[in-house]
Amino acid sequence: MLIHFFLTLKCKKNRIMKITSILFASILTVSLLASCETKPKKEKHAEVSIEMKKVNDTLLRATITTITDKNGVSNEDVQVIEGTPGEVKAKVEAHKRTVLLDKPHQMHQKTEKKLQFSLEAKSKSTASGMVSLTEKDGQVTLEAHINGLDAGVHAIHIHEKADCSSADGKSAGGHWNPTFQPHGAWGDAAGYHRGDIGNFTADSSGHGMITFNTDQWCIGCDDTDKNLLGRAIIVHQGADDLTSQPSGAAGARVSCAGIIE
Repeated sequence: MLIHFFLTLKCKKNRIMKITSILFASILTVSLLASCETKPKKEKHAEVSIEMKKVNDTLLRATITTITDKNGVSNEDVQVIEGTPGEVKAKVEAHKRTVLLDKPHQMHQKTEKKLQFSLEAKSKSTASGMVSLTEKDGQVTLEAHINGLDAGVHAIHIHEKADCSSADGKSAGGHWNPTFQPHGAWGDAAGYHRGDIGNFTADSSGHGMITFNTDQWCIGCDDTDKNLLGRAIIVHQGADDLTSQPSGAAGARVSCAGIIE
């Protein structure tokens, strides 16, 4: 009887110890899971967009947009840096090193180039004005405002050389045609010059304007078939008929501007 009692007691003790071990393991597992769930998440991702824009000949402006993902929350920060090109580029690089260090990231960098210059009257005309060229996202936009014109339709082209020294504007050479195509309307399947911008209309006050956009130009790139630097803008007395060779029979050159950086 006594032996049976002790054997029964020992069995109960073993069961209690086993149950206690299972309970302890369960509590430890729950604690570890809770710890994993409440542990702060590391910052996993950073996305930086940088847009450079030339303010004038001495100033550059950079707009930096930084998006970070921390603890599942997206935060956006925008900084604008303005100064000399050297100062701005140094600050941008410092920002990139600080933000992107040891983080998976994406970079988007855009540089906007802009030139602005004056048209001067030629061929005893009074035609003058302003032209701007802006390159952004692989596209170049030309905008020209001309005053002192006769009312009606006028041609505007890009010519070979940034030389407006002659009184008649012929020092600028012929149409810019690096691909050796026939003259024609822009986009014509039969061919056209890279300088064949086309026509615009001047109103009764003598003012005319044109806006033109293309990815077939660039400002200062290495592609000689696209680079506008070193060329000239020429405004003509008459309209381009878009068919006559080699330049559309547009008449005298009444205004000229060299495309110089």
